[in-house]
Amino acid sequence: MLANIADTLVKNVTFLLYLTSMLFSNVIGQEFIKSHLTKSAVKGRIPHAQLFVGVAGSGILPMAIAYAQYIICSNSGNENQGGNEACNLKFQNYGHPDLHFAYPVAAASTNQKKPVSAHFAVEWRSFLKDNMYGSLFDWHKHIGIEKKQSQISVHEAADINKALALKSFEGGYKVMIIWMAEKMNREASNKLLKLIEEPPNKTVFLLLAENDDLIIDTIKSRCQVLQFPRLSTTQIATALVKKFSLSEGEAMKIAHQSDGDFNKAQLLLQSDNDELLFEQWFVTWVRSAFMARQKKEAILDLIEWSETIAKTGRETQKNFLQYSVQFFRQALLKNYAIPDLVFMETQTDFDLNKFAPFIHGNNIADIISELEKAQYHIERNGNAKIILSDLSIKLTRLIHRK
Repeated sequence: MLANIADTLVKNVTFLLYLTSMLFSNVIGQEFIKSHLTKSAVKGRIPHAQLFVGVAGSGILPMAIAYAQYIICSNSGNENQGGNEACNLKFQNYGHPDLHFAYPVAAASTNQKKPVSAHFAVEWRSFLKDNMYGSLFDWHKHIGIEKKQSQISVHEAADINKALALKSFEGGYKVMIIWMAEKMNREASNKLLKLIEEPPNKTVFLLLAENDDLIIDTIKSRCQVLQFPRLSTTQIATALVKKFSLSEGEAMKIAHQSDGDFNKAQLLLQSDNDELLFEQWFVTWVRSAFMARQKKEAILDLIEWSETIAKTGRETQKNFLQYSVQFFRQALLKNYAIPDLVFMETQTDFDLNKFAPFIHGNNIADIISELEKAQYHIERNGNAKIILSDLSIKLTRLIHRK
């Protein structure tokens, strides 16, 4: 009898540990990609280098981890089961020795020299448990570097070479997941190029990126590319109901505003998210830009506004500019009466209906272009105050264009 009880306890523990590993069923939507990855693996057609492209909230990271578990543990069917049970259990806490991660980092303190992913391994596993759909900015906040710019450096590339030179623990595949691969600097990209082109036997690279245009062409050309579409409103709403026990009506409202990004949907549930702050900055900015034509003192308000934003971290500045791009596009859709695509709901007294007529076909392209230029220059460590002041002055002209 004691033997039966012990056997039952072992099975229960095994089951609980199994539930915490990464299942394809835990990845929201993306059914076609799940099917493609599992079927190609079963047929033995596993490209040695693959590039998953999509916003973090579309599920590129949880899909990559589930896929890594599938091929490392020789699972079968449509789920991470049927293969090596002991191997599947090692994916508990994402700690399987044949699963490797690289991700953007920066020094968290002045004493930290040449920061690499290994220095943040504990924080990374915590981040995965908290929110696998999190953005790069969420990661920065998680490790306390939100006012810095992270990168995947040449020192990281050297660590990747060392890790993959070792033999596989299970005797099968090794998988290297490079999250936010567009953050590899030129030196790191060049150092990894040969390894990605000719990796050791049974070694798979999974590069994950939101903007593959920032990855050098010589690396992209060696990868099989999979584009991840944004999630549907229904998929996000269903996930919100399941995870947060929301009513269907509330879940649909948030899903509609999330623009196919599950991470954004989760942020909309938080009272302390950046959306309200960004909206307040945006409203102050466009109102001052409107006033500048009639009231010259408004230029001083714009300069003061630029100084305020410039005091924040560069990632915050870039996120705000991306938010502004989305706001202007939503105004354009509202102006041209396409309600099905207008998901933004303001949290302040700013009336999108009154603002929309000022955004039209004659100025939207130039507005977006100037915002993207500002992002580009901030990314490359330009003086934020000068960049934002210049952008503000240009906006005063563009927003009044007939």
